[in-house]
Amino acid sequence: MLFALLFTAATSPLVAAPAEPAPCITMNTANLPLATRKSPLDSVSFTVGRAGVRLCYGRPSARGRTMLGGELPWGKLWRTGANEPTMIHTTGPIVIAGVAVPAGSYSIYTMPGAGSWHVIVNRSISQWGHESTYTPEVQKQEVGHGMVSSTALEQPVEMLTFEPKPGVDGSVDLVLTWEKTSVSIPIEPGK
Repeated sequence: MLFALLFTAATSPLVAAPAEPAPCITMNTANLPLATRKSPLDSVSFTVGRAGVRLCYGRPSARGRTMLGGELPWGKLWRTGANEPTMIHTTGPIVIAGVAVPAGSYSIYTMPGAGSWHVIVNRSISQWGHESTYTPEVQKQEVGHGMVSSTALEQPVEMLTFEPKPGVDGSVDLVLTWEKTSVSIPIEPGK
């Protein structure tokens, strides 16, 4: 009887580990090899509810520049990283900044602002990340838009960083920090 209980608990979907999300997708590596990029590719993996999630992004450095609100003006579309667009892969339904997202792979764009950021979830993951490749055809693949607030940091962060912080009921706050800005993007289990 004890063996049956242990076996049932070990195979129950409520305690099973989530499926592994898709690997990071890279592009243009013949002209821009991963090993020589100024902005290295990085990823973070985490669980939202029962969904395995992986966020893949290029990590630019400020290198003495003012990027947010400077070279990356407020209110302008940004790939939210460098090189390829920032991509999120999920094995189950999730909600990103209020946008319901089925299992699959998506690009994440933002429009940074001084006090709030516009988050855009898009089905298209085959375009190079530069904002000029966000064509009307790519725009038609938008899943939805959400708004999140930003806060000022006292100490600057040199390299763009995403860090998942566990929330309540299986949710995660995906915290973006760069320069003197912090943005928390809520990700909740979907239905």
